[in-house]
Amino acid sequence: MKLKVGVIGAGTVGGGVIHLLLNHHGYIKNQTGVELELKHIVEIKSDLLKPYDLSNVTTSSDIETLINDPEIDVVCELIGGIEPAKTFIIKALQAGKHVVTANKMLLAKYGDELCKIAKETKKELRYEASVAGVIPIIKTLKEVLSTTHIESICGIVNGTCNYILSRMTYEGLDFDTVLKEAQANGYAETPPDLDIEGYDTAHKCQILASLCFGMPVPLDKIYVEGITEITHSDVSYANEMGYVIKLLAIVRKVEGEIEARVHPTLVPQNHLLASVRNEFNAVYVESETAGPTLYYGKGAGRFPTATAVLSDLLSLAYRKESPPLPPFNHYHDLNIRDIGLLQNRYYLRFTTKDYPGVLGRICTILGKHQVSISSCHQKETLSYHQALPVHVIIMTHESLESSVQSALTEIDKLDCIVEPTHLIRVLQ
Repeated sequence: MKLKVGVIGAGTVGGGVIHLLLNHHGYIKNQTGVELELKHIVEIKSDLLKPYDLSNVTTSSDIETLINDPEIDVVCELIGGIEPAKTFIIKALQAGKHVVTANKMLLAKYGDELCKIAKETKKELRYEASVAGVIPIIKTLKEVLSTTHIESICGIVNGTCNYILSRMTYEGLDFDTVLKEAQANGYAETPPDLDIEGYDTAHKCQILASLCFGMPVPLDKIYVEGITEITHSDVSYANEMGYVIKLLAIVRKVEGEIEARVHPTLVPQNHLLASVRNEFNAVYVESETAGPTLYYGKGAGRFPTATAVLSDLLSLAYRKESPPLPPFNHYHDLNIRDIGLLQNRYYLRFTTKDYPGVLGRICTILGKHQVSISSCHQKETLSYHQALPVHVIIMTHESLESSVQSALTEIDKLDCIVEPTHLIRVLQ
């Protein structure tokens, strides 16, 4: 059984795929019975191809030479971004090629359109590497758990944010210090906004939500909040109360609507996700008949992501003579639930002037908005001067998000509040 492969892009992931196809060729054939033959590479930066022996591989800088190559069975799009990646994928499908991609941003924004083209051309579009790197979460949701109703997904799917939060948690460092180190070590891009503002996680959240609930999920309907406001104090206070802070993608079905949200979350220290550190990813799935399951591994990097690409190539080889499977199956048309309807517990950090009556004023306003308090702690300052602000930490019982936000809007107008109140949701 043979599959002839073309690769677009020889950067981090593309280079990893090229390396594995060339150097693991015999091993893959012995293990699987499939011969994955690298036939054609398109790359405009010729220097990226110098490390490889490509004596039996066609190389070019023009996508048309690959698209029109009749020997190619499948094209791997590994350049990322929206354009020209979108155009390349469409051309490959229309030319009768299957496509494998790791492009989560493109799928999140245009997955519905690409799905329609894949169906029309009767070719497959596979994307295992787009979410959580080497973790086979796409295959798990589409195949292993396809016979059971998914109740919820909570995922740590951005290694940069998890690395930053882990260093803050276990080494006591502040956000800015860790971010600079992460950039220096290659764990964060420059600029890092796509990661730390939560957008990369939102792209993956959209793909997971679309898969789980059989419907296109508009990216702009997903609530997104990054980690830039998390302080060392928040991390320390969370630890005192038995939590760690993680950036989560959360997908649930609630009252006939779909919750799809991304934000920092207080995770109980005894939860399986709490132990996921540094650049590792994990996806926690709860389903009707299978119960809770956890999928863990490296969510990015050259070879972990390339391994996921090759798993899609093998799947295509096994299914070569079978009817193509659509990337997404759309059979529902449900509303995306507004974040204001969320019923949840909350961590609230108030920064206030240190004088009598402040706590009473805060609690009165929370009570007026039907926000019930579970616990309250005032953190002492290192000085006895009342001019210095103090932190008041309140944990709520389950409350309506819109009520909490209304209360905070009113509280932040008080003359005793020094800076905007910080809210973190608690995993339930």
